[in-house]
Amino acid sequence: MKVAAVQMRSGTRTEDNLHAARALLEQAAAGGAELAVLPEYFSLMARSDRSKPVAQEPPDGSGLAQQWMAQTARELGIWLAGCLPLSSTPPQPQRAHNALLAYNPQGQPVARYDKMHLFRFSHGTFRYDETATTLPGSRPALFDLPSRDGHTWRVGQSICYDLRFPELYRTLSAQGADLLLVPSAFTHVTGSAHWKTLLTARAVENLCALVAPGQGGEHENGRRTWGHSMVIDPWGQVLAELGEEPGIALAELDAAHLADCRERLPALTHRVLA
Repeated sequence: MKVAAVQMRSGTRTEDNLHAARALLEQAAAGGAELAVLPEYFSLMARSDRSKPVAQEPPDGSGLAQQWMAQTARELGIWLAGCLPLSSTPPQPQRAHNALLAYNPQGQPVARYDKMHLFRFSHGTFRYDETATTLPGSRPALFDLPSRDGHTWRVGQSICYDLRFPELYRTLSAQGADLLLVPSAFTHVTGSAHWKTLLTARAVENLCALVAPGQGGEHENGRRTWGHSMVIDPWGQVLAELGEEPGIALAELDAAHLADCRERLPALTHRVLA
């Protein structure tokens, strides 16, 4: 199955971001991608943390970005995943869920995951606290993707800072995941230090393929993100990787190779601690 990690440099205008995302997704579809994954905050990189909740959409599919995702998946005939701010029930004007939504090629929603681990970081004059604007999720989420090669991929969902918590990925693996999604907006500081190491570890320790699209470069709001979107196979080999510029990391995932990795090294059957 061919997959695409879509790297963006999203700005403060949703319509512009959706236009840029559509162009990249058209490239991915033309390249044969069955699954395309957009980065965290693909529809809006807000001017400030406090303004992020303003863009929250109701979780009923009626919001602009949700309708755009459904329409795009249907028109391009691809599986599509991306993160959006979704309102809680009842809505809270100052906080929203950071939700990863997945749509099938018919434009139907098939899964939702709310980011569980919320990022807090301090480095010099830079301060970031996601808890001020984001409500944490409470449960893992997976969906099944029957690919054209006849294999049904069990897809586990995660978002950005989740990457530092291996117990989430072990839980997804225990629930049958063989492909992990990690849409992100890693800071340049933490990304340059840890991004590739953490992604490779999550793939290798769970013997799962991994698709990790990111935001990259200098954004309108002054934030700098790491980029380096990549696709990694279950043996830890990087199949495709970008720099900081927008683009797509396109790679073929091989179900037979996945099975071979797990047969040669059946580490998932050797667990002692639950």
